[in-house]
Amino acid sequence: MTKIKETSTHSANKKALADECPEVYASNIIGGQWSLAICCYLINGKLRFGELKKKLPNITERMLTLQLRKLEEDKIITRTVYAEVPPRVEYELTPIGYKLQSIIEELEKWGKEHQEINKTID
Repeated sequence: MTKIKETSTHSANKKALADECPEVYASNIIGGQWSLAICCYLINGKLRFGELKKKLPNITERMLTLQLRKLEEDKIITRTVYAEVPPRVEYELTPIGYKLQSIIEELEKWGKEHQEINKTID
């Protein structure tokens, strides 16, 4: 996941649009391919890194780590490290993260409807 230069026109346009439009702002946080999927699994409660990896077999460990860090930075998830040997780390949605549940459920309904439309076209 490469960073876009903060001084680029693309970055300035993206920020300006997000400042004007809360929907774009929200989309920038959870709109990534993996971010939404991670949130979907965490809706049901805490998961460890390995459990998330099993649920998302096509994601690389590096990408999962980067996405978890970004979601933590955006205060969507919390990371809890337990002082055990071997160390145990759990990820859980924050209160604002749990508020995504109804949005995720609506996206699921919309996605199923759209898939059905596409099946009838083919």
